[in-house]
Amino acid sequence: MKRIVLLLLVAASMGGFTLSAQTVNSLENGKYSLSVGDVTLTVDASRGGKIVSYKYKDTEILSQTRMPNSFGSTFWTSPQSEWNWPPVPEYDTKPFDAEVTDGKLVLTGEKSKRFGYKVRKEFVADTKDNAIVITYTLVNESGETRKVAPWEISRVPNGGILFFDAKEVTPANNMAGLPFVYEKKVAWYVLDEDRVNRKINADGKGWLAFCDKGLLFVKKFPDLKPAEPAPAEAEIQIYANPGKTFVEIEEQGAYTTLQPGEELNWTVRWYLMPTDLPAEPSKALLKKARSVVK
Repeated sequence: MKRIVLLLLVAASMGGFTLSAQTVNSLENGKYSLSVGDVTLTVDASRGGKIVSYKYKDTEILSQTRMPNSFGSTFWTSPQSEWNWPPVPEYDTKPFDAEVTDGKLVLTGEKSKRFGYKVRKEFVADTKDNAIVITYTLVNESGETRKVAPWEISRVPNGGILFFDAKEVTPANNMAGLPFVYEKKVAWYVLDEDRVNRKINADGKGWLAFCDKGLLFVKKFPDLKPAEPAPAEAEIQIYANPGKTFVEIEEQGAYTTLQPGEELNWTVRWYLMPTDLPAEPSKALLKKARSVVK
């Protein structure tokens, strides 16, 4: 099988990162956890392979709202215009097969009956970098040449602050925008509530950060050129649900042509750490986040 690799993980045996076979634990009801230091990530293979929890000690950073499509972190294909709504069940809600091998948790979903893609998710705790490394794989089993981009959607509670490198943000999906402010090409959004759906697109620099409850959550991913995202999509997207509910922090990979049997791999690194810095725009908070992704 041919492979198209958007970001290549260096194997642990080559010294790229350090992992331990003891970092993956099997829990009840199809759940698995990975730990690196005081950080624990929990995945539910029985519910679309979603990340359902991400904690520093006992403090949770992801939304725990139990409404559908409002909690944890999931993975979809882009552009959304191909499937509209609701999310494709084989990617988002149906059970994934799980395998733990050499300190890695590998989840494999069903082939989508409608689109012919199969999703695979690999989770590794990188003890050298204090990160959880997630590699999403899309396999084209449709028998047709297709174009697709990978897309991670993580939901956080409505509070704190979001920030990332960007010159501007623009309203997306015919929704209202969000009240970002800018300082030296950094976009800051102090989370607020409104009675309408709001969403933005942004050309970032390969990272985004969220600070709340004394924690700093940073994602690192491949930086895209402006022409690389799928049509009407973007490297970074932020969606705010109406009311005091949740906000989605999202990033996408490049729009890629896949021949029948080809696959693409796309890797995101998650970091979570305590901080005494307030959840407000500051040079210190920006410096802390950038030090993680340098």
